[in-house]
Amino acid sequence: MHPNIQHLYDIANKPSRKVLGLMSGTSLDGLDIALCTIAGAGVHTRVVLEKHTTVPYLQDFREKVLSVFSKQNVSLAQLCVLNPWIAQQHAKMIQDTLASWNIKPNEVDLIASHGQTIFHAPKSLHPHDEFGTATLQIGDGDHIAAGTGIITISDFRQKHIAAGGEGAPLAIYGDYLLCAHPTENRVLLNMGGIANFTFLQANGKLDQVFSTDTGPGNTMMDAYARKHFEGLSYDKDAAIAKQGTINNDLLQLLKSDSFFSLAFPKTIGPELFNLDYVNEAQLKLGIVLTHYDIMATLNKFTAETIAEAIQNNMPVNMPFKMFVSGGGMHNPLLMDHLHQLLPHAAIASSIEIGIHPDAKEAILFAILANEAVAGRPLLAGGHSTKTATTMGKISFPH
Repeated sequence: MHPNIQHLYDIANKPSRKVLGLMSGTSLDGLDIALCTIAGAGVHTRVVLEKHTTVPYLQDFREKVLSVFSKQNVSLAQLCVLNPWIAQQHAKMIQDTLASWNIKPNEVDLIASHGQTIFHAPKSLHPHDEFGTATLQIGDGDHIAAGTGIITISDFRQKHIAAGGEGAPLAIYGDYLLCAHPTENRVLLNMGGIANFTFLQANGKLDQVFSTDTGPGNTMMDAYARKHFEGLSYDKDAAIAKQGTINNDLLQLLKSDSFFSLAFPKTIGPELFNLDYVNEAQLKLGIVLTHYDIMATLNKFTAETIAEAIQNNMPVNMPFKMFVSGGGMHNPLLMDHLHQLLPHAAIASSIEIGIHPDAKEAILFAILANEAVAGRPLLAGGHSTKTATTMGKISFPH
């Protein structure tokens, strides 16, 4: 047996594994790193978050990624060289983080790397009839494994699509394995660049779980802040939006896109919800608004599309508790809107059910890596795969 296969076999048979989950989202704010101790697998999964940090991206890193991010036409040479380069940068961030935690690489069993999404193209939103759903994440797993000396599981979304899904939202699996409850109906809302939620009916099974993207989370607000407010990468504490007035005509134009009339569940990305989307809506409106008014309107746009998606997919009058994670939960105006739009929901941070809200996505990919090595193929509900599926490609360090 090849020694790498033997090592992976030994890891799979351990009572628990140390898995380092990595998440780099569409907000491009930094690399989330979550060190998890994971025991068991499947419905017997138990996770302890040992350490968590976000390594901020420098402006140079962000600009390099933005040169190919969510664009119809990019330099193929630039895309080619960024694939290993991003992985090498992530490997260095991992090395530095482990050193700061006084943890040796050989104490970590696996790395779970989401990679950096460059383009997401669900079949419903691209014009090429001969092609199906596609997605592309770069930051190659081989380079992370070689740069850290740790077996790396990566590129989770490709298998999901190959098995009939749309590559997102993959939170459906970890949400169920960690958060299902025997007596409480739960909604797990994550507001990253794109917003998505998972509905877990009390005492439900994995194939009954519903999960969908709803539309923009922070992506449009972040992009608008970066472009129009020098030195800002996002609207901290909604300081900009709070100074503006919601323009209802613009809000309705933003909500008129055909994406919102597609059947649930569905997926989307910044390929649609970007600054061009805002500019085109404002041109149709025919008036010039202040940056503050536009930011206030974008904030309400995110809140309304989230609330309407949840209301459209929940049984009428069913009581539920909603647990929130992702960067959007730190936006007080956005949270105020959600409280007003969903008055019958009890809304709380995911920390209440033991999941750090800023580490959640990194934890969820650590769980998928654990399933790839020590679990079994999973079959979830909603618009998930047609067959039970194991996600992630395995990269050995040597």
